[in-house]
Amino acid sequence: MNPLAVKDQSVERLGLYGGSFDPVHNGHLLVARAALEELALDRLFLIPAARSPFKPAQVPTPPAVRARLLRLAFAGWNRCQLDLQEIERGGVSYTIDTLRAYRRRHPAARLFYLIGADHLASLPQWREAEALAEVAEFVVVPRPGESVTAVPAAFRIRQLTGFPLALSASQIRERVQQGRPIDHLAPPAVTEAIRNNGLYLRADLPHPDGDGFA
Repeated sequence: MNPLAVKDQSVERLGLYGGSFDPVHNGHLLVARAALEELALDRLFLIPAARSPFKPAQVPTPPAVRARLLRLAFAGWNRCQLDLQEIERGGVSYTIDTLRAYRRRHPAARLFYLIGADHLASLPQWREAEALAEVAEFVVVPRPGESVTAVPAAFRIRQLTGFPLALSASQIRERVQQGRPIDHLAPPAVTEAIRNNGLYLRADLPHPDGDGFA
């Protein structure tokens, strides 16, 4: 039995999965599945960022488009829920603001924040790092063939073991712009929506004030 799957039924376990999701793809779904199973989560919240502090020069696809694709991708996932708080706050999305919001709403819950392995070393430089370390446990999403090595002091760190996949949203965007198929790289409903609505094409980006869907 996976030791992470044993839980105290009296304590709610909430997973927080933030990111640009631009667009959501099968790698995100595999991470979500691994988190639900290995952390024995009661719920997993998908939290699209308004603007990532790690990509200050990148202008993301309009929030309504990314949120719509997330809803399509996770339709039927009963323990997954979309949370638009970072988009509603606007500006650069900082993890500490989101975690504090969850702590206020769920004061007794255990919070598990998913983080890419490439961000682990920089955790001590994140905004209000000491507070971050106190509020949540950080769960590292591994890359294929990699494992967690140096763990920042004061942070509670654990690692997902299931389903690492070398796939990124930038690869999806590049393939769309090059006219190459993305079937089997993203959920069918997402690939269909991208194709039918001309999303992620260089010359046909969605209007910032709309959701980009016909």
